[in-house]
Amino acid sequence: MKERAAGILLMCAIVPLAVIGYLMLVWIGLFGPNRRGRAGVRALDHFVNATVFGGHAWESISSHAWRVREHRRWARLVIRITDLFQKDHCRRANKREQPLVDLALRAGLDRQTVR
Repeated sequence: MKERAAGILLMCAIVPLAVIGYLMLVWIGLFGPNRRGRAGVRALDHFVNATVFGGHAWESISSHAWRVREHRRWARLVIRITDLFQKDHCRRANKREQPLVDLALRAGLDRQTVR
């Protein structure tokens, strides 16, 4: 129960900041430095992966899609779409990110933190 309450309080503080961050990301994407825009898009990618697709918070949608491609229709669609822009994008993303996912799981970052 404490974890749920802490999560709701954090969410109430973070969501307004996330909206501001998204608006800033649009502005930075149009007029700002590429490095900052890329970092913001990567963070948004991880957020959407964790919330919409139920993946790990430290993993991109592309890497997650490659990891679950055998079992999820949405993953095969993501792979087909990204292949239009960059051949083997999801496979390469997974190859790059899987060691980080394994490390985070070994470290227990997927376990409950508030007791």
